[in-house]
Formats: sequence, C-alpha cells, structure tokens
Amino acid sequence: MITVVRQPTAEDEVVRLCQELIRIDTSNPGDHSGPGERAAAEYVAEKLEEVGLETRIFESHPGRASLVARIEGEDPGRDALLLHGHLDVVPARKEDWTRDPFGGEIADGCVWGRGAVDMKDMDAMILAVVRQRLREGRKPPRDVVLAFLADEEAGGKWGAQWLVQEHPELFEGCTEAVGEVGGFSLTVPGDRRMYLIETAEKGIAWMNLTAGGTAGHGSMVHPDNAVTALAGAVARLGSHEFPVRLTKSVRAFLERACLAYGVEFDPERPEKCLDEIGPLARMIGATLRNTLNPTRLDAGYKTNVIPQSATAQVDGRFLPGYEEEFFAVVDELLGPDVQRDFVHHDQALETDYEGALVAAMEAALISEDPGALPVPYCLSGGTDAKSFARLGMRCFGFAPLKLPPELDFSGMFHGIDERVPVDGLRFGARVLDKFLDRS
Repeated sequence: MITVVRQPTAEDEVVRLCQELIRIDTSNPGDHSGPGERAAAEYVAEKLEEVGLETRIFESHPGRASLVARIEGEDPGRDALLLHGHLDVVPARKEDWTRDPFGGEIADGCVWGRGAVDMKDMDAMILAVVRQRLREGRKPPRDVVLAFLADEEAGGKWGAQWLVQEHPELFEGCTEAVGEVGGFSLTVPGDRRMYLIETAEKGIAWMNLTAGGTAGHGSMVHPDNAVTALAGAVARLGSHEFPVRLTKSVRAFLERACLAYGVEFDPERPEKCLDEIGPLARMIGATLRNTLNPTRLDAGYKTNVIPQSATAQVDGRFLPGYEEEFFAVVDELLGPDVQRDFVHHDQALETDYEGALVAAMEAALISEDPGALPVPYCLSGGTDAKSFARLGMRCFGFAPLKLPPELDFSGMFHGIDERVPVDGLRFGARVLDKFLDRS
C-alpha cells in the first residue's frame, strides 16, 4: 500500500506562521534600543529557503535587518510586482494586555499579539502562499519581488528607505507594489462587506518646535518668555481645523459607502455618512482634511527659573496635493517667535483606482466573498509605500481579511489586545493566492 503524504497548504500554515512571527519580539521604540528584526528576518529566510527560494538579508544598522527575494514568473519580460511587509512592531507592555503580547495565543477565534494586524498577519499570508506555490511549482504570471522590512514603525529610515537608496537594483522592473492596511472588510447593510483597498496615503510632517527667550528669575516680569511663546503656538496649532478637501480616493470611498448604507452623498457635507460606519469613522474622518496634533512638550528644570528655550513636537499629516497649503498654514500659526524643523517628513501618495492590478484584487476578493464590494480609500497614516513610490511604483494597500462586524479593526493598530481572526487569516491566504494568479 502506498501512503501519499499530503503537502500542507497556505491555509494549513498561515495561522501557525503568524503565531511564530508574533513570538519573535521585534519591538521598535525608534531609538535602536529594541531587539531589532534580525531574528525575524532569519526566520523568514529559513521558511523560504526550505522551499527552494534564494534570499538575501541586508543589515542597515546592527539588528536592523530586511530580507529580499525574487520569484521568477512565467513571463520574466513583464514588469515585476513587489509584495512588501514590515517585520518590526511598536512596543507593548505585558501588564496592559489580557494575553501575552508576544505569546501568539489563540483565543476566542483569534490570534492575539503585538503585530497580529500590524503587520505579521500579512507577513504570514505572504509566507504561507509563497511556500505553497513553490512546493507545487506554480509560478506567478510575472516576477514577484518579496521584501520583509525593518524599521517601518519608526519611518523606515533603516528599512525601506535604506534599501531604496542603497540597493535600488533589488527592485529592478517593479512598477507596482502591494503592502499593508488595505483589503480588510467593513460589514454594511444586507450582510455584505466593503473591502477597503488603499490607493492613497497622507503625507507626514513630524515637527520639532523651538521658542527662545531670556532666562531669568520666575518672580520678575519677562515679556519674552519662551514657554509662553511656545504654549501659544502649540495651542493655535492644536485648535486649528483645516477645511475639508475631497481628494479623489476619499470622494470615491464616501460615494460608495453612502450607496452601501443608503445615505445620500452630499459633497458639501461629506462627514454626514461617517456616523454610519462605526469606529472606522475615526480613520476615514482624518482623511477629509489636513491635521495637526501636538504630542510632546519640554521646557525648564525648576519652577522659579524661566528657561531660555522651550520645545514641543507636533504630528502633522497632509493630504495628497495639499502639502504647500499645509505648511503655509503651519508657519502662519507658529508666528515669528517659534521655529520648526523635522523629526520626520515624507510625501503624500495617491494612485488611480483602475488597471489590471486593481481588477485582480477585486476578482480575487469576489471569488471568496461573492458579496464583496471593493472600494478605494485613503490611509490617514503612512507605510513603506512612500519609499517604493520614489522608484516610480504605483502603490496599493491590500492585505485581505474578512472580519466579523463587531471587531474594531482600526482600533487594533498599535492598540492593546491586538488580534486577528483565525478565519480571516485563512481567507486572506486564499485571496492572496488567487490575486497572484491574476496579477
């Protein structure tokens, strides 16, 4: 009797891979004090080389490791596709969580842990799908470059940015890129789901603010008090509300969301439909306008000593096409007594929701969820797509997940008790495999 050993599928492996990735602590505080991504990059290398794929690990700074590999397609003469995910996560304190943030436990139908949605779920999906395809000898239609990256949670300086600057040849031929924060579902009336595909990202302006003045005794009159000048500027920035600016991605999302919820779209009052979409409204609402949020203040060292300088930090985000307007307003609000410089500054992105790659995403989703309603949207945050766009790639967010309606998915990003549904991971692996067939 011949015993046939069944090879594991992506669905079989994806949950375990996600758990094992979560258990590798890749916390990134942004100051190189964390463990780095080296162990996770070596784990990914082992899993890919086990199925015959050659990999390369690049260490831009001690511990800051990224992995790149290229899968040959049926037609190597075609433009290549980049699939990218980051290996680092934001820090987590065990005492704040219901379950160990680095335990990768399964409970209540979910995999729990830091990175479960940001973004070791997508890393696991890519790994699982690629491993199955290589075991079965199924080539994608065109070359696919895989990049598992360091340092995204601190802006990507030692990950995607470094690779793009130092090793652009790794991405030769790549004209399109697919990464995180897209492809997840939002349940709408009629038990149907919109799947949000990221086509745009706001730009980033993390700023240092500095005010100078005359140091002196706290009991005396000081008209040039640095703290007073800075506090006034910070208050003006924090209370300012920019006007609504409907970019093409935001307008397209709102029009389709209003249709799904049976609400009339009013371009004069686009916020009207946000009340219908639950917790996701926080993220979508932030893409209607530029934003400024003060986050840090620092001044002085003793109550009765007026310091000669005071500093603050502000998180600014600007919409595609509105960077110039954003900084003009910032400088007007700061006034002449407060100077700014950048902690981190990066571009806004937007691409059209059209073309063969978009059609491949839509078809892959509908094949697994016939009631799927794919829609474009703008991400209020930023991803490594900003680096790859500098090489001329059209960038999308497509990490497919079918989610239960009660899960506050947007609240999982950097939140406590981050978790991803087991069924969602398996769904995502099936969709990603079918997407690669069509890409």
